[in-house]
Amino acid sequence: MSGRLVTLGSKGGPAIRPGGPWPTSSLLELGGRVIVVDGGLGVTHGLTDAGVNLKALDLVFITHLHSDHVLELGGLIHTAWTAGLATPVQVFGPAGTQDYWDGFLRSMKFDIDIRIVDEGRPDIRELVKVREFSEGLLCEEEGLRVSALRVDHPPVTNCFALRFEHGGRSVVFSSDTAYFPPLADFARSADILVHEAMLEAGVDRLVARTGNGTRLKEHLLASHSFAQQAGRIARQAGVRHLVLHHLIPADDPAIGEADWVEAVRESWAGALTIARDGLVVEFADAVAA
Repeated sequence: MSGRLVTLGSKGGPAIRPGGPWPTSSLLELGGRVIVVDGGLGVTHGLTDAGVNLKALDLVFITHLHSDHVLELGGLIHTAWTAGLATPVQVFGPAGTQDYWDGFLRSMKFDIDIRIVDEGRPDIRELVKVREFSEGLLCEEEGLRVSALRVDHPPVTNCFALRFEHGGRSVVFSSDTAYFPPLADFARSADILVHEAMLEAGVDRLVARTGNGTRLKEHLLASHSFAQQAGRIARQAGVRHLVLHHLIPADDPAIGEADWVEAVRESWAGALTIARDGLVVEFADAVAA
């Protein structure tokens, strides 16, 4: 069965700037399932731009609760509901995801209640099931198998890489992580590894633009992977195709795709894609590569 990966929002970090990309979210169509990985700001618009009917929303996975991965989770599901969603949605996320969803429902109680009465909609509170997870097997249904690995993203402890498998195909998302060698075993022989990436040349300029100085730089260096390190994981794992995603920085006009390619080629010689908003990787392309 054909499938595709769409990097809906390709930027690492929550800030958005005029003309720049949107924070992190991805669409994975695998085994006939419509799977959303992370719900950063702009995910709903990205899905509709990718041609997804929001009524088909099926599975949502949140890797961790930083805002650039979860801010629009509630808005996505609510918008799908107003677009006609009437079938169950499963949301998988780390500890705290249920609190997020409950808080969203409280904040939208007036709108939800009045639309149920006035427009005859099903109760969104009964459509959505949140399942909080830790490491290990998350679900195995209809041939789809999903597993999680805790990665190194201090100070966040509940941050997880995800592996999706169906019909002999496999796609792994690193989530946000510092260089983490166990990820290579987790991603072993995957068709696609979607790995976060940071470019050393852009860190100081990013910190200067954001204004958080030394503390922000310390966080970036302790909690994220340089592009060369992402390439090292891909090589050690023996994956078929590496997609650099959650780019830091993603909106520096002095940095282009060639800079990312040059950095990752120090450690990875295989098939490579640099994410941008709306970029599509067909599974046939990944396998052929």
